[in-house]
Amino acid sequence: MSELQDAVAAVRRALPADAKPTVGLILGSGLGAFADTLDGRVAVPFEKLPGFPPSTIVGHAGNVVYGKKSGVELLALQGRVHYYEGHDLARVAFPARVLVAAGCKTLIVTNAAGGVDATLAAGDIVILSDHLNLLGGSPLRGPNDETLGPRFPDMTEAYDKKLRALAVAAGRDVGLSLREGVYAASPGPQYETPAEVRMLRTLGADLVGMSTVPEVIAAVHMGARVLGLSCCTNLAAGVTGEKLSHAEVTETATRVRDQFIALLSRIIERLT
Repeated sequence: MSELQDAVAAVRRALPADAKPTVGLILGSGLGAFADTLDGRVAVPFEKLPGFPPSTIVGHAGNVVYGKKSGVELLALQGRVHYYEGHDLARVAFPARVLVAAGCKTLIVTNAAGGVDATLAAGDIVILSDHLNLLGGSPLRGPNDETLGPRFPDMTEAYDKKLRALAVAAGRDVGLSLREGVYAASPGPQYETPAEVRMLRTLGADLVGMSTVPEVIAAVHMGARVLGLSCCTNLAAGVTGEKLSHAEVTETATRVRDQFIALLSRIIERLT
């Protein structure tokens, strides 16, 4: 049995016998509280699952959580691992693969990000329309497993148009006017320099972070539909002249937690 199959089997052993999760969630820095709102919650630490590196970053609890929201069965990653923690991109994307292999053909990926577009404000939630992979590699590098997906997967619509429209409507339902934006993934862990932020803006990025893209590539490779949501927790270096800190990231994510939970809840309701 492959490592992926082993991990899926380990997750399933922890779930109710009749569990059939169809929606996966990846909850980024400071956004993991949504998983605590699920009905019938069952949490499994990353450390107990084959192939899952432990999460080492503040704001990432490091659990796979099963539960229901509005009758929809979910599997959520309460936190994630990152390239800058020392893992290769295939390992970073592995937990996302587990969600899809376990039956979650719709994946909602969230993150905390810096605002490259100066019109953004801390606390804004942005629907991802596309991304820039600036990590210097791909989670698909190496031999391709044809049982998972094609050698050369198309990324024309990595972020599903129908899901994006659904998220806009869900935002209106909860009083949020959501815009779309392009997310750039940088290796980290250092924040970008002002010159790098100017470069990113020239390239068309609206937000920058250190995650998400490997997971999205792997999920699309496996045929999943993906919705991406970024919480803009601060404006990137040089936009305001202020220095950046991870504490600011988690503080802003905590401040918008209730809005974020309401939005995710309404998105999931609309998926039914």
